[in-house]
Amino acid sequence: MQADPPRPSPRAQAVVDFMTGNGASFFDELLQSCGLLRSQLEEALAELVALGLVTSDSFDGLRALLVPSGERKPIASGRRRRHTVSAGMEESGRWSLVRQPVAAGERKLDAGAIEHVACALLRRYGVVFWLLLERESSGLPPWRELLRVYRRLESSGEIRGGRFVAGFSGEQFALPEAIGMLREVRRRPATDEWTAVSGVDPLNLAGILTPGPRLAALAGNRLLYRDGVPAATLSGGEIRFVDALDHATEWFARKALVRGTRREPFIGIETDRRDAEQPDLESADS
Repeated sequence: MQADPPRPSPRAQAVVDFMTGNGASFFDELLQSCGLLRSQLEEALAELVALGLVTSDSFDGLRALLVPSGERKPIASGRRRRHTVSAGMEESGRWSLVRQPVAAGERKLDAGAIEHVACALLRRYGVVFWLLLERESSGLPPWRELLRVYRRLESSGEIRGGRFVAGFSGEQFALPEAIGMLREVRRRPATDEWTAVSGVDPLNLAGILTPGPRLAALAGNRLLYRDGVPAATLSGGEIRFVDALDHATEWFARKALVRGTRREPFIGIETDRRDAEQPDLESADS
């Protein structure tokens, strides 16, 4: 009779439950969401790694777990050194659940279900490639399964294959109508359009498709786009700007992250500022 596998401790189970619902996560996301101290989270990850339930994107995180936090060397940054005991954990990439083998009697996703997921992703993004799906749930079919569906749809003429987004390797597939929209956006002049999205929104692609740090996929986080480029983020109650903005634009960005992206107040500020810069014609005439 085969013995039952050991069960994770309550702290380790909390980490498993979070990654089951949210997919692969960075160390700071787990630290913020699991209600554990840094040392407790490290112990929970070490336990899950030992049980074969969790793995990391890189060896840095696994190596860090082997070294006690008090013996880790600080990371050098220019002339100064950041005095931190967590070297290697925040930079270790994402932690994810190990895909367990399918037991006998369990059903795998059939071809129809995989095709449904593949088409849903195309409708969501318009263009699909491997890196774009990094923030999606770990419950998605493997990329190789989706790739078979996309290649078949391309052969039948339902979608297009090619290189639609520069800077990313691998095969890319797009809906025919998405290609025209991409060309239109590329030729369209900047309109100073602002869009605020939640951190859990699929459009939160900061650090994945756009330069800069990633924003954790948490409901309380928000991301502000300016003409499709990240301009500011709201995380942990703190607003960070990607680039320096003038005072009026910064005020509008702060308001947009908290309340929405209505442009009327911002236009009014710009109008007031322009009026302040222009001379009073009536006074000048008098």
